[in-house]
Amino acid sequence: MDYKLLLILLPSLLLLAECDVKQKPEKIADKKTTKQGALEVSTKSTTKKPKKDTIKRQQKAKPATPSSQGQTPGSILSQVLQKGKFQKVSDTVTIKAGQTMDLRCKGTSVRWNYPHYLQEDDEGRLKIKHFGRYSQLILVNASIADTGEFSCGGYQCSGNDCHEGEEKTGKTFVFVTDPQELFVPTEDYYVVVQLRTRQPALLPCQVTNPVAKVTLHREFPPEQIPVDGVKIAYDLKKGFIIYQPHPSLAGSLFCIAELGNLRQMSTKYMLIYVHYPSAPPKPTIESSVKSVRAGENFIVTCTVLGDLEISVEFTWEYPGQKIGRPPYVRENTSQTRRGGQLMQESQSILYIDESRAVDDGIYTCTAQNLQGSTSVTTSVTVLQPTATTRLRNQG
Repeated sequence: MDYKLLLILLPSLLLLAECDVKQKPEKIADKKTTKQGALEVSTKSTTKKPKKDTIKRQQKAKPATPSSQGQTPGSILSQVLQKGKFQKVSDTVTIKAGQTMDLRCKGTSVRWNYPHYLQEDDEGRLKIKHFGRYSQLILVNASIADTGEFSCGGYQCSGNDCHEGEEKTGKTFVFVTDPQELFVPTEDYYVVVQLRTRQPALLPCQVTNPVAKVTLHREFPPEQIPVDGVKIAYDLKKGFIIYQPHPSLAGSLFCIAELGNLRQMSTKYMLIYVHYPSAPPKPTIESSVKSVRAGENFIVTCTVLGDLEISVEFTWEYPGQKIGRPPYVRENTSQTRRGGQLMQESQSILYIDESRAVDDGIYTCTAQNLQGSTSVTTSVTVLQPTATTRLRNQG
């Protein structure tokens, strides 16, 4: 080996070895630093996770929602479906005949309304109980006759302090179904219904099942009467409503209900058309004279101008009644045209023959029709007789 070459390379080899020793501690330090950083990151992320017992405590502290209690917030009337299960009533409720219905109404002071039939029922099937925050209505062994509206009004009272404006109400229409009966029963074979001019009329053929199909019929001649929803309409809770009564509808009418293979006829309704006034009469009164000499005759006329075929009754009050002087009255009715319209003029004329001092005073005419009555007055002065009048009366 060439010693000269070795002596030349030896310093370079020593220098390389020294550099390698210095670099190794730095690499180790870097590795330690990296591990410590990873440990710090891991520790920070672990501290953000909640403990299991904390989650359990939060779940236990969560309040129960209204839906979990089976009630809807703000409802005052609800139905008990079974023990502990409630349901807010809708516009209608359907139950089967023989079942029990349990209604609850919220309020510290509650009043109930129910079909008139149940108000007269003395069988004890209807029971009402009042509690601190609600009232309970129980109908046992329901029958088709119980079909109708049930409602309640509830007050939130503090002691004896209840304010009418704070009352809340709830209502529902209850159908009690029976597979053999489609109409709510009535005691009458015929029901008389007045058809009044310009006033709606009701044919209360109520059904026990809301899905039954109901039509309106005439007995003589036998025919089905069209229901257009304008002149005549059908209300599931009331029956047929005649909005525009007409003499042609007078007669015997009835309803037919159909459900599946079942077809039944209702009570018959005898419709009588009545010319009904739109308002009470407006009479006018006029005397033939304002003053008269004793012994002379005069008349007082009361006139009513109104619709055709409207009956008007007249009554009089006059000074001579005090001594029992009988009235002499003549009444008449005629047609007249006013402003291009044909109207009826009804008159009552009170005759006072050979007037006396007792006939001096106020004369009152009262006109009455089916809508009400109105009174009007006038006065007549009876003067002392003249010599001519006295002689004529003596003759």
